[in-house]
Amino acid sequence: MITIQYTAFGHSDVLQLNPMDKPTIQENEVLIKIASTTINPLEMKIREGYLQQAMPITFPYTPGSDVAGIVEAVGNNVSRIKAGDKVYATTYGGTYAEYISLNEDQVAIIPSNISLNEAAALAIPLTTAYTLLVEAGQLQDGQKVLIHGASGGVGSIMVQMAKAMGAYVIGTTSGAELDRVKALGADEVMDYKTQDFTAMVKDIDIVADLVGGETQTKSFEVLKKGGKLISTVMPPSAELAEKYQVEAPFIMSNPSYKKLDFFNELIAQGKIKAQISKTMKLEQAAEAQDLVSKGGVNGKIVLEIN
Repeated sequence: MITIQYTAFGHSDVLQLNPMDKPTIQENEVLIKIASTTINPLEMKIREGYLQQAMPITFPYTPGSDVAGIVEAVGNNVSRIKAGDKVYATTYGGTYAEYISLNEDQVAIIPSNISLNEAAALAIPLTTAYTLLVEAGQLQDGQKVLIHGASGGVGSIMVQMAKAMGAYVIGTTSGAELDRVKALGADEVMDYKTQDFTAMVKDIDIVADLVGGETQTKSFEVLKKGGKLISTVMPPSAELAEKYQVEAPFIMSNPSYKKLDFFNELIAQGKIKAQISKTMKLEQAAEAQDLVSKGGVNGKIVLEIN
């Protein structure tokens, strides 16, 4: 099979097209013929060597965090999935390829009203949104949620999900994306380039931090006492959390089909829709990663494989 791999840390030019044997499956695994995967910022951080301690890898390494495709074979102990099923999943590496083997517990059946490309574009955002809003945030009907990076691949899904769960949703983005985030269901949208959100909102129950940096630091000021600042990009300050009497966890999402299945009804009702900015080929992975690294890509870049 064809894969995209690299054998040293570096810029996008380390990505090379390499042949590999098709993976075999264990008794609890499924073999997926991959139709599509997407570009996620984490993949560039790993490639550049910034996460060597937190997420060590071995070379040659095949990147990729999400997958949609068709099951080609299943292990003897697999009961929920069968050959021919259209499935999607999240994982830690290995999706820039024609095939992947995954544990059955990672793999969910794709809702019938979305395409393989849409499923790939939803996998990471749905898993992250569930981990942040449901597990860590314990979001309740009527709560106020501030989402930084609301027009991105994860943020746009989080806006839709929080709204569907009954929250009052405030999003930050910039320029032309203001109207798009509003159309996704946000009750208020602010331009982070021209507006100071700390002067405009207060008594926030949950801040979903998908940006980090100074935006994260300033977000402590707008939380109500006992609120939560939850980040997917960098650990928040424990000192500021204590000062403002709030919770401030840093989260990473573990793959699970249950997190994806949680959204089946919302997807079927059209309340959550994939946000795809561009579709490219697997062979264009380096170019696609560069586009995401430069910023300004709203929604997901999908790599089509088979």
